[in-house]
Amino acid sequence: MDNKQFHLEISPCGNLAKLVLNEDAHQMNWVIDSQYLEKYGYDEKDKLFGNFSLTVNGEKYTSTDVTPIITQEQKTILLTYTFPLVKVSMKYDLEQSDGQLLWNINLKNQTDQALTVTNFHLWASVSYVMFRINDYQVQTNNSTAVYPSISGDFTKLACVRRSNLAPHLGIYQKKGRTLSVGTYCAYRNLFFESVSPSLDGILFHQLVLAGGYPENFENADWIYEKTGLTLSASGEKEWEYALEPFADQEAFYENGLKNYGHPIFDFEPLAIVNKHYDFSFELPGEAFCTDAYMEYLDDKEQKQKVTILPFIQQKGRKYQASLSFDSPGEHKITIELNHTYSDSIILNVMEPIQKIMENRSNYISNTLFNGPERPVPYSYSPISNQGESLGKLSLVLKDNLLRETIVEEVQKVEASCVNYIRQKWFINGDFTKPAYLYGEFYRCMDFEYIAHVFFLLSQFDEEILKLHHPDTYLSWAADVFSLRVDPALHDNERGKEEAQMLGVFFLYIDDLLAELKNRGLLEKYQHIQALWSQIAVKVSADSEKYKATVTEHFYDNAGFGPATGALATTGHLEEAKKYGELVLANIGFSNDFRAQSPDRWWEALSYMIHSLWGGVTAAASLKAYEKLKDIRFLKAAYRATVGILYCYDTNAKATDTKLASGEAASTYSIAGPHVNRPDLSRNRFGQSTFYRDGGIFTRLFTKEEETADWDMGEELVAYLDGFGKKTYLYKEEGQIAVINGSLEETPDGLLITSYAPYPMEYHFYDLDIHYVSEKGKYTPQILFVDGEFKSKELISY
Repeated sequence: MDNKQFHLEISPCGNLAKLVLNEDAHQMNWVIDSQYLEKYGYDEKDKLFGNFSLTVNGEKYTSTDVTPIITQEQKTILLTYTFPLVKVSMKYDLEQSDGQLLWNINLKNQTDQALTVTNFHLWASVSYVMFRINDYQVQTNNSTAVYPSISGDFTKLACVRRSNLAPHLGIYQKKGRTLSVGTYCAYRNLFFESVSPSLDGILFHQLVLAGGYPENFENADWIYEKTGLTLSASGEKEWEYALEPFADQEAFYENGLKNYGHPIFDFEPLAIVNKHYDFSFELPGEAFCTDAYMEYLDDKEQKQKVTILPFIQQKGRKYQASLSFDSPGEHKITIELNHTYSDSIILNVMEPIQKIMENRSNYISNTLFNGPERPVPYSYSPISNQGESLGKLSLVLKDNLLRETIVEEVQKVEASCVNYIRQKWFINGDFTKPAYLYGEFYRCMDFEYIAHVFFLLSQFDEEILKLHHPDTYLSWAADVFSLRVDPALHDNERGKEEAQMLGVFFLYIDDLLAELKNRGLLEKYQHIQALWSQIAVKVSADSEKYKATVTEHFYDNAGFGPATGALATTGHLEEAKKYGELVLANIGFSNDFRAQSPDRWWEALSYMIHSLWGGVTAAASLKAYEKLKDIRFLKAAYRATVGILYCYDTNAKATDTKLASGEAASTYSIAGPHVNRPDLSRNRFGQSTFYRDGGIFTRLFTKEEETADWDMGEELVAYLDGFGKKTYLYKEEGQIAVINGSLEETPDGLLITSYAPYPMEYHFYDLDIHYVSEKGKYTPQILFVDGEFKSKELISY
């Protein structure tokens, strides 16, 4: 069945088997293909697009239980599923518009008694697939990321092709209420089988129309509904969604406004307690704002509701409000339209981030450090063979470099470097002889984390360090870094191959090279500089085939994220733009700050925030902005960063895992419900929680109780080098706007307040105007007057 925009096919089972945009040069099938499932051994045919399940008066029905009656009339297809108590009708309609597909769902009570529907979910399984095919074109042009904006009356899903090449696909709610968007994950992981790439998988998305969770399920998520619904005697409920292509993020929202009456919000995902905060929204022509309020949980976890309507100013179809928040935690701001419909945004209000950084460093140093008398002396818990676990040491050092140094914290890291790290990862401490910690192999990637710790240690004054001179640690950093990137230093093929792969080292290599040169270690400088140039040239040359998209996984932001950052910082700008489009497609946009994360699934088996690789991807996007001057990268980097900070947020109240001062959890599952593990729905955790699920997880982790922060820290070092000290101005529609701060008009000029924990830099790349404080002095506020930054001394900070 066709119209001008779409071609679709329905299977005899009733699910949507094919959905193609006619203008699409790649003719991508936007829904999961049952033939692909069959070919690669997936059993999830019950989750294909259009399948559903519901529970009525305690009886569970699924679409796969019955064969639907299928009726086609020109450009409409009607499917009817009849059950003992209810009838479900589903219509695909290409007749109403040449540019849209309307998907209508009707649930009818076939009895003369009221019915209770405790669960009704509908699979909207678009092609969120990491294919088991090592082909860049397939992975990027036939797969989509999915970014949900969940709002009772105005839910929408942005399905963004992974190449970022339009057309993309938008799904917009027209009728009924959508409570949530859940996911189910099917995957294969061959990590221990010497196979590379070793991981592929699929996320199946479901629209939750009622309930969505197991019976009597409860969690801390107070933001989204989990309620059922009642069907009156012979009554019915109707839902309708429109599917329409869009060109980019702006067009996604414009389509929603113009074609479906969805408001457009303009809001920053982060606010700081007691700091100025602006947000605005635009309404369709026939709508007007009749109420506005914010909801949050107070420090006793009691729900508070505060009206903000008096603070909202209207100019035509646009509304603007200036707010301040006195309580940290997730905040839901809701607007009511025409006394009938409502739409919402969810933002995070955090205490000053400097406090979070300091508490984290204190916790790592005082709680996780294992002293000389412990079973694994001078280590930091949890014990891990993987270099990612050393990121927390780098964080302690970086934080101490930016604030008043706590000598004891630095010396504990130094003791770990000398007595634990060197001895564990290298045979007899010899940096040319890596230890085979993984049985038959070692990981070159581990060395980039080790080199970073050594490098940061070398930045402290001699009187702070206890065991060696700073130059010694700089020399160690160079030696380990050489092992990381020099194939000639390895006598096995795996080592030679991994040495040429990019990694997180793009974050600090320029600083390492500068220090080697400044301190006269010229031989080491020249060796690493030559290797780095070779790597950058090779990645650039391979960019036509997008080789860096593949790591040990078939398609990985741990590949194309660093590629983007590395190519940008080494001046390969055209190639950086190519990979940069993959980064932009990888970072979400949504009405919920937690769903603006870099897109990944395998750490949580769900659409998720992963602190380490999300943070690295955000940092790569920021580096791309600073070189390419494309505002999309700055906005994406900041959206992603706010989600990463949620993994460290001790004031979060909408997640079951509550963090004590200084604690952290590497993973947050955005989806609710998380169908594989409902207990992880909208929850923070470490991957070791999957230990009890068996399989590969029992080999990756030793116990379920292993701490949730084992691979955290490196991303906060990247944050501290970026948004941790920098605030950005830019121009949009002729107006000055800010990222990582707030703006206020004052008699003295435009007052910028930074949200950075260590505010030292202000940048206005559009005008090539920059301010860097002297000798690392904090500058929490600054004025922008007559095209210049002007320092403003504050009485207190």
